[in-house]
Amino acid sequence: MSNEIMLERVESIMKSLLDEVEYDEVTRLFNTLSGGKRLRAKLIFKIANTHEDAPLLSAIVELIHAASLLHDDVIDDATIRRGVASVNATEDSKTAIMLGDILYSKGFSSLVAFDKDIAQCIADSVTALSKGEMMDVVMSESFNDDADLYLEMLYFKTATLIEAAAKSAAILEGKDASSYALYGKNLGLSFQIIDDILDIVSDTATLGKPALHDYVEGKCTLPYIYLYQDLNEQEKQKLKSLHKKELSSQESLWIKEKMNEHKSIERSFALAQELSNDAIAVVDDADLKVIIETMMKRSF
Repeated sequence: MSNEIMLERVESIMKSLLDEVEYDEVTRLFNTLSGGKRLRAKLIFKIANTHEDAPLLSAIVELIHAASLLHDDVIDDATIRRGVASVNATEDSKTAIMLGDILYSKGFSSLVAFDKDIAQCIADSVTALSKGEMMDVVMSESFNDDADLYLEMLYFKTATLIEAAAKSAAILEGKDASSYALYGKNLGLSFQIIDDILDIVSDTATLGKPALHDYVEGKCTLPYIYLYQDLNEQEKQKLKSLHKKELSSQESLWIKEKMNEHKSIERSFALAQELSNDAIAVVDDADLKVIIETMMKRSF
């Protein structure tokens, strides 16, 4: 099955599941969402490509992911998601939260069709995801220079659902679940580190949001942490003073110049590459290698 046909089938199942809610407003709002890359669905199909239940599992995981993004936009006061106005911007935060709740609950109720181990795997990942979201909010209150703490938060907030998608697909197909789980975990971490880099190096038109937006929101992503480690004391204080502040063009330029000087972006990319290499090493699968390589080269 081609990627296009596979994704069309997942979209169709997602809409069918939401039709079962029997509320036109849910369908209308869901249709306004940008589908994104459907990374988790692609991963499930690549691992469990011969199993008849792979499309349903993919749709469930993508519903859960969409729910998490709706809540994330409310928490971050984000007005744009993937270049499209967010639901909390076009409607309001209450509507975005309620739509997210419906997507979450419909995803969970649909999980009962699967083996207990698969349902448990996905459910546990959503608990971890919510924990990661809370960690992210708490950490954004002050400047964080602890790379290990940041990576732990990334694992919970982003990588855990990708890890669960890979692991549950392996269980479905009767493959080695632990190896595929490790692949998914490392893919998820690499994916988010690349996102962190793109927030700094890409332009607003490409990103669909203002550049350096993460730092303005209070997120000390890996490039900022690595930069802080290399600055002198006066420069460290300047970087910290810009945390959670609307940056002038001059201040943005200073951050970018310092990152260029100290190779903070290159260092962050090197870690993402190392994690990607480790992911590829645990599974002998050409298709999964392509997913990693494509993710590492993306520009948005």
